[in-house]
Amino acid sequence: MFKTQSLSKKKFSTIHLVQLSLLSAIIVVLAATPLGLINLGIINATIIHVPVIIGAIVLGPKAGGFLGAVFALTSLVKNTVQPNLSSFVFTPFYSVGETSGNFWSLLICFVPRILIGVVAGCLFIWISKLDKTKIIACAVSGLIGSLVNTILVMGGIYLFFGPAYAQAQGIQADAVFMFIAGIVGTVGVPEAIVAAILSALIAKPLMIVLKKVS
Repeated sequence: MFKTQSLSKKKFSTIHLVQLSLLSAIIVVLAATPLGLINLGIINATIIHVPVIIGAIVLGPKAGGFLGAVFALTSLVKNTVQPNLSSFVFTPFYSVGETSGNFWSLLICFVPRILIGVVAGCLFIWISKLDKTKIIACAVSGLIGSLVNTILVMGGIYLFFGPAYAQAQGIQADAVFMFIAGIVGTVGVPEAIVAAILSALIAKPLMIVLKKVS
């Protein structure tokens, strides 16, 4: 009996690791290619955080946090090797003019992305206790998980790099708050809606398939 239980646990761990590796690979591919963007007409919405949310829903908050860290790592690398004028807010290894990235860059890059998975995973567990279909739980987890990323990233930029970010964007320092709020509204909200829809469409069927496989 104990041998059977041990083999069962080993099988579960292997399947879990494979699923985590697959989702990590998807995040890397989305981050490295234009596949990570959806054209909504007036803006491009990123979907790189969607695998993080789906992983959190299917595999739990801890796995979601790990996948968020993978997302953050891809962001750190991309902003270091392919920087733009505001990459200093995501990497301490890039500077523009007299402004350099620092410890706060790492905080902005990693903490919000890790919290995507943690928050989405916890929300799914709580909401699914009331939502037996789990569709609403998936959608809400996708929506809030995405907004957590946008609000914390843009809030961190405002708190730690406000004047430098304004200079990099070519705007007045006293206008940076409204500029960031505009990004949250015009980019963050559509991204959250896309994440909610994709999470509901993908996570629920994926859970059914994985349950059969395991």
